[in-house]
Amino acid sequence: MTDIDNEPSVHGLGRRRDAPSPVMSRRSMFGVFGGGLVAGGLSVGIGSSVTGRADDVRERGGQAQSDGSDAPTAVESTGPSQAGVDRPETPQRFGLLRVLNWPERDQERVVSFLGALGRRISELAVARPGSSEPVLPDGAGNLTVTVGVSADLVRQYGPDFPGGAALPPFVDDGGIDPAALGGDILLMLASDDPVPLSEVADALGAVLVGSDTRWEQRGYRGPSIGARTRNPFGFHDGVIVPQGKDELDENVWFGPPHARATVCVVRRFDLDVDGFRDLPTDVRSRTVGRDVQGVALSGGAPFHEADLLAKHPNGELKVPAQSHLRAAHPSFTGSRLMLRRGYAYQTESGGSGLLFISYQRDLRTFVETLRRMHELDDSLMRYAVATAGASFLILPGYDDQHPLGQALYRDSELRQSSESNAHEG
Repeated sequence: MTDIDNEPSVHGLGRRRDAPSPVMSRRSMFGVFGGGLVAGGLSVGIGSSVTGRADDVRERGGQAQSDGSDAPTAVESTGPSQAGVDRPETPQRFGLLRVLNWPERDQERVVSFLGALGRRISELAVARPGSSEPVLPDGAGNLTVTVGVSADLVRQYGPDFPGGAALPPFVDDGGIDPAALGGDILLMLASDDPVPLSEVADALGAVLVGSDTRWEQRGYRGPSIGARTRNPFGFHDGVIVPQGKDELDENVWFGPPHARATVCVVRRFDLDVDGFRDLPTDVRSRTVGRDVQGVALSGGAPFHEADLLAKHPNGELKVPAQSHLRAAHPSFTGSRLMLRRGYAYQTESGGSGLLFISYQRDLRTFVETLRRMHELDDSLMRYAVATAGASFLILPGYDDQHPLGQALYRDSELRQSSESNAHEG
């Protein structure tokens, strides 16, 4: 039995995997990933949003200035939650995910170093053009930095601490270099300016004395409306994601209102884009469960919820049994929604890949979804090879009075709130 099997959850497991869960909300029942991980892409591997109009997107920093200039507005780094998870609502165009080895395990020193890291991030976030900040001479722009800590590090503060469940092995882990699995610290940097990302990551890593890079990946996103963008397969990602305070509280955040934490899962996939594009157009759509415009094969408007019960006159399911949309749909596992903010990348050989990044209230959401995809032989996963993976507790937000990392202490409200949430429902 793995750690995740012992982790408290408000959802029961063990129901038939071919039957939609009776506990799902309407939004969860019909929409995750726009139909899957990719929904038009890999949900847990690649993604799909219910809203499609640009004026529906509730921007919260990181977008163009209201005066019409192209300069992005700064994203507030402090607050109840860290930046880079749900703010800005439309993810920045470029990302750098760096995973660090960090052997430090002394409880007091870990919290002290993390506090220093948060202060350094706050300094960088307010850098303005022409400032004396050496790593950001042109200012911070809409830079965000999100910090996560590994399950192993979290467990130093107690075996039952939220976020202490390790990501279990999966059937497609065999080809992954062990050096690209796990890690102690996550630094997720994002900005519309890719130039300073590496130097900023270096400066932040230097704060954690004794750390070194375990693995990293740069990525980019096409034009986006909210979370929705096209993945390297040409289909939409981020179609169905939690939006607004109520949905984010239900699906992503845990902890007291002033200290919001979440669980991040990272999985990197090299994609066989050429092989996928060699498929006839209709086969590509059946593989995904939506067409290239985002319309579910059950019918309806682009980006709308799929009807998983819809059938053709001959009794055949309109959304195929092995389509990504159906295989990754949360209604079959009783899972919540994931907030996905993935990035495409180019491989060393010139191919394409996807850096899948999801945020969820508990690790089960990801684990049960990927397990089901493997069990059903998700058609889209035949064109994806996992090359890296890890999970992290994204620490609550911070400010001058509440340093980054202080929530790790045994008497923290984060632990108490998580224990209360585990007994809901």
